[in-house]
Amino acid sequence: MTTARPPLEATLRAARANGRKLFVPYMTGGFDASWLDVVRTYAAVGADAIEIGIPFSDPVMDGPTIQEASERALRAGATPTRIIDELADLDVDVPLVAMTYYNLAFHAGHERFATELAEAGVGGCVLPDLPLEECEPWCEAADEAGVATVMLAAPTAPDDRLPAICARARGFVYAVGLVGVTGERAALAASTTVMAKRLKAVTDKPVISGIGISTPQQAAEACAEADGIVMASAILRILLDGGDADAVGAFAAEVRAAIDA
Repeated sequence: MTTARPPLEATLRAARANGRKLFVPYMTGGFDASWLDVVRTYAAVGADAIEIGIPFSDPVMDGPTIQEASERALRAGATPTRIIDELADLDVDVPLVAMTYYNLAFHAGHERFATELAEAGVGGCVLPDLPLEECEPWCEAADEAGVATVMLAAPTAPDDRLPAICARARGFVYAVGLVGVTGERAALAASTTVMAKRLKAVTDKPVISGIGISTPQQAAEACAEADGIVMASAILRILLDGGDADAVGAFAAEVRAAIDA
């Protein structure tokens, strides 16, 4: 039985049309016994969509914080199937986006993996190591299943490549804020707002910035150009340092307030 949740792109477009900046917090699936409580907390404080990391042993885009969270989840016995099954039963009426690596989709089979996500009510998927030139077999299976493939655009991409990335993107376009891996930063990289502005010039799809956005103030700065932000490492650090879902919720509420101001 398919778990119904709001469609990703339509939900984000509608929120943007109402003048709302988009908040997409991240949680590592299977992190510990309370990980689903964190996802519920995100929804309660006003997340527009929630990104769920499916841990992988060779996470080329992830910095030390997300790697540590993923390793904890893997040690606790997290598997893609278990995480997806738990999401199917989750009582959250917010679009969910899986973030993982292409090896997992390839190993499961494109159609099977996309169908499993869709049946669990996961409406989007980010595969950061799958390049535009090789993405079509997966994207076709995802389109058929009703799963939006979020495409990433990096600061190193030339201007003439961006329209093709945006055309293939579903759900939103992920504006990679800087060259490097995920992680907390003391200041927002100047490339974050530049990248969002470049993408906004060539697409009307939601443009959401991520990588290195670490504080409520940085989130607000990024939203000066972007339609919204993804935040991951700064939130996971709270959990890794012993915080609970309530502590995460308090921080997430500060981010929500900052981008709404």
